[in-house]
Amino acid sequence: MQPDAVYQLLRQLTSPIVAVTSQRGDKKNGMILDSAVRASIVPAIPRVSIYVHKFNFSHDVIFETGQLVLHLLRTDQFDLIHRLGFVSGRVEEKLADVPHHGGKLGIPVLDQCYAHFECRVINVMDTGSSTCFLSDVVTVGHGRAAAATGEVMTAAYFRAHIPADWQGEYVAQLKAAQEFAEKRSREIQAVVWRGLR
Repeated sequence: MQPDAVYQLLRQLTSPIVAVTSQRGDKKNGMILDSAVRASIVPAIPRVSIYVHKFNFSHDVIFETGQLVLHLLRTDQFDLIHRLGFVSGRVEEKLADVPHHGGKLGIPVLDQCYAHFECRVINVMDTGSSTCFLSDVVTVGHGRAAAATGEVMTAAYFRAHIPADWQGEYVAQLKAAQEFAEKRSREIQAVVWRGLR
């Protein structure tokens, strides 16, 4: 088995590129990931699952609050991906210049996204370097006005169209994330989500 060849195949299984917002107290945050999956085939019980690396500020916020908003992005939102995905929420208020409003759960909803899902965590699974959050979708909405049109950003589209001047930064951050994950991926802990105790 050639690890890099397997990784390239596994990249074909990724989700759309999504933005995830969360809030703890007055601190709002947003992040970008490509690990969001529909987790129910029952229309009356909509669910999603996402994997969030433990080094992300959003990880602890979501784990502690049990709430998040998942946003589908459009193919013209590269600037938003750079704003939320290339900087840490520990050092910068990432939503300061991003149009948003409080949703039904009180968490920031991005105004210009394709669509959004406000979610409550119902279970978690430790994967060593990240946590899988299984969530019930509480409410759904679309971006305001013309923002809800266009194509949904996929991982393949992002990789094919990433601006050339971001390539080095993207590769460096991916390498750092892979190194973090490699050291921790086999250390899986049993976790019982508080709502299941």
